[in-house]
Amino acid sequence: MNVSEDLVREIVMRVLKESVSDAPKADFVKQKDSSGIIKIQTDTVKCERFEQDGVALKDVVTLEEAPRMGCGIMELDHTSFEWTLTYDEYDMVIDGVLEIEIDGRVVTGNAGDIIYIPKNSHIHFQTPSKARYAYFVYPADWQ
Repeated sequence: MNVSEDLVREIVMRVLKESVSDAPKADFVKQKDSSGIIKIQTDTVKCERFEQDGVALKDVVTLEEAPRMGCGIMELDHTSFEWTLTYDEYDMVIDGVLEIEIDGRVVTGNAGDIIYIPKNSHIHFQTPSKARYAYFVYPADWQ
């Protein structure tokens, strides 16, 4: 049997097309460089409800992509929720006002501000209106 180069090319292209169409689709724009560098367009990230109304988040890197540090986007909408961190976290406010209450004191972050929360802190994340922020956690498996 004689197989032409065109037939092989057609089969390979069909397999590649099918494997790409069957791959899970990211619901935001993420670019991965072969070096391991990842770029995420935060304005394309669609957050999903997390534990209560007014709280939504989306992890934007997998443990396979970044096994040591986690990252995601969180949105709060006129709400407050209590949390004890079992990891270190940085939050960078993208939009709105983010308040972190600890021991009766409130640390307020505005767009562009970065807030560090040490491991084992018992806090209330809250916002008087709406807030959108990026979180960066170590270790990556924060749950």
